[in-house]
Amino acid sequence: MFKIGCHLSTAGGFLGMGKDALAIGADTFQFFTRNPRGGAAKAIDEKDVAAFPELAEQNNFAKILAHAPYTLNVCATDKNIRKFGLKMMADDLTRMEYLPGNLYNFHPGSPMQQGVETGINLIADALNLTIRPEQTTVVLLETMAGKGSEIGKTFEELRAIIDKVELNDKLGVCLDTCHVYDAGYDIVNDLDGVLEKFDRIIGLERLQVIHLNDSKNPFNSRKDRHETIGNGFIGTDTFKRIINHPKLRDLPFYLETPNELPGYKKEIELLKKLRTEELD
Repeated sequence: MFKIGCHLSTAGGFLGMGKDALAIGADTFQFFTRNPRGGAAKAIDEKDVAAFPELAEQNNFAKILAHAPYTLNVCATDKNIRKFGLKMMADDLTRMEYLPGNLYNFHPGSPMQQGVETGINLIADALNLTIRPEQTTVVLLETMAGKGSEIGKTFEELRAIIDKVELNDKLGVCLDTCHVYDAGYDIVNDLDGVLEKFDRIIGLERLQVIHLNDSKNPFNSRKDRHETIGNGFIGTDTFKRIINHPKLRDLPFYLETPNELPGYKKEIELLKKLRTEELD
């Protein structure tokens, strides 16, 4: 079954996000765990989290995707920023267990002048300190566009992190279409080749979700600016191939395009038209 959602505001809680998703034809959603540009998190509303699973089950929702704030950088040069990120990640993973069995995605981080190797070691250290054997949440490393010094612009960098994490059965990957295209993986002209490389280096079994985003910038630009579906350099035809690809079609897809709810609704309608059901 085709599972698609988008990024939603947490203002109405999980029930509110679930209802917003249903109103635009979605059957999953992504949300920020806390202020994306800060670090403050709302108190858990236990009635809300207790009621949401019934709505999700009744409407056959896919797993929901939590996104860490952009301020989380566990490989920063500043030790205080690293400690802040570590504290947020640990708290987020504790809070995620109120809704067991879902997904937590984060940007690996930017080590600046420390270099890639040190950055990878610091990220792995943070994951070793926060991931617990009993947790049901799968933590996802997101593929990045290669802007500045950010880690995750290559599949090899993500593999290096995974290999250094003791409980890496709790780790997966989120592939962002804008990011990988901007990083130099040609999903427009060689989608099969990109997936083959991903499988060889990381393993497709670790690919848990796809962020569907067009790109405002051309191939290998290292810019990371999302565009609405079909209006960027990736284009509608590529998204049709992605959502119907036999190695991807059973994954949940999440839109992070520059949209409000009406725009997301139109994109979801478009993607549903592009989806073929012969393999379902």
